Amino acid sequence: QRITEISPGLPKGVEIKTAYDRSSLIMAAVGTLKRALIEEAIVVGLVVLLFLLHVRSVIRVIIEIPVAVLIAFIFMKLFGITSNIMSLGGIAIAIGVIVDASIVLVENAYRNVARAQEEKGELTTDDYIEISIRSAKQVGPAIFYSVAIMVVSFLPVFLLEGQEGKLFRPLALTKTFVLAGSAIIAITLVPMLMTMLTRGKFRSEQKNPITRFLNWIYAPVIHWVLKYRKTTIVLNVIALLITVPMILSMGSEFMPPLDEGSLLFMPVTLPSASITEVNRIMQVQDAIIMSVPEVETVLGKAGKAETSTDPAPVSMLESIILLKPKEQWRPGITKNDIISELDAKLQIPGVRNGWTQPIINRINMLSTGVRTDLGVKIFGKDLDTLEQLAIRAEQILRKVPGAADLYAERTQGGRFLNIKIDREAVARYGINIGDVQDVIETAIGGQNIGTVIDGRQRFPIRVRYEREMRNNVEALKNLLVPTSASSGGGAMSGET
Repeated sequence: QRITEISPGLPKGVEIKTAYDRSSLIMAAVGTLKRALIEEAIVVGLVVLLFLLHVRSVIRVIIEIPVAVLIAFIFMKLFGITSNIMSLGGIAIAIGVIVDASIVLVENAYRNVARAQEEKGELTTDDYIEISIRSAKQVGPAIFYSVAIMVVSFLPVFLLEGQEGKLFRPLALTKTFVLAGSAIIAITLVPMLMTMLTRGKFRSEQKNPITRFLNWIYAPVIHWVLKYRKTTIVLNVIALLITVPMILSMGSEFMPPLDEGSLLFMPVTLPSASITEVNRIMQVQDAIIMSVPEVETVLGKAGKAETSTDPAPVSMLESIILLKPKEQWRPGITKNDIISELDAKLQIPGVRNGWTQPIINRINMLSTGVRTDLGVKIFGKDLDTLEQLAIRAEQILRKVPGAADLYAERTQGGRFLNIKIDREAVARYGINIGDVQDVIETAIGGQNIGTVIDGRQRFPIRVRYEREMRNNVEALKNLLVPTSASSGGGAMSGET
């Protein structure tokens, strides 16, 4: 909306286009949540219908799903929690336990009504209401406390601090909201619906063929474990011991895999590459990336942002690749296939490729300072030794099965100009150190001397030496550093 408002004031021929927008990922998460709600409602409805053979009982259970989610969104609004991947993930996780309380209530009422119909025959409206209330009182408190226990089990998550707290606290809060809504509904809305919808003919469990079949399977099992109790305990202990080494050997990571619908290509060039060469490489890479049919847009960036908190060197490139919807992909192709195809096409001498995704890359960079999921940091005082150890570590890790995109950061090899001021020579000529620094800054970096005004636009005027002189060390040594106005002379920069 803001872009639309400022667009009329842009210069002719200038247009603002969105290169990367995370709202599409949020909308995809919302769509996943909607799909999960619909799928659960269908599955729960079918299961309840198969076991109880009563349509009204299905309605009583299913209605809790959207109401509990709406209650969660109300609490999110009150607590100022936005709809993001983690908060919506908490709702998605809680969906599986939303209907548990209602199913217990409805099944208990169903059993009591079926028993009463067998004993009394036809029941009156008052009988249905009395049975519904009695059924709710029988299991209502236990259900409420069981949900409360699940809520309490998430309390340690609220004690997390730092990055972990920011990431997982919204997930724990939204799941708590859903469970709280489920508990409230279980002791208020569901009992009320039970008094309204508990009507019709209720069959006992023994008349249901599915229940009889499951009981037929389960009866010998329960009889065996009760008869051979010690053997049952030993078997469970053995199963537990078997799982211990499996748990210890299980891999772990900070964030679960997430398909963001986009890719981040982060190649690294040699430190000696110039800005011109880096830009040329990036343009070639982006053109190759666009040749893949599944790619919608690509935006490349080299170097660091205009902030002191971004330490990225010129040799580090970033290309955000937005992919088309999966319906438009070639048949049978996967995201890993796209990455493999791009990586094969982007093999350029002197460039080491790296693949990740925008969001997870930012999380990795903020948490560890490493742009990959796994990194090795080597600390020391000598740069030469550090680089040798890093290259040695790269050679060793390359032999590890499953390792890919290995790269040891080259801290040296770039072209740097170290200028040391001779304080004695400066004092001999009567020149201030600041004067020497100003001359060097103007010659190499440039200096603003004014501003050109063109309507609403402002263009700074920056003066510096030509590239041929800036890249020539001998020419830089011949820079004239003026002395005081009274002497009217100067000194060559090479002499100072």
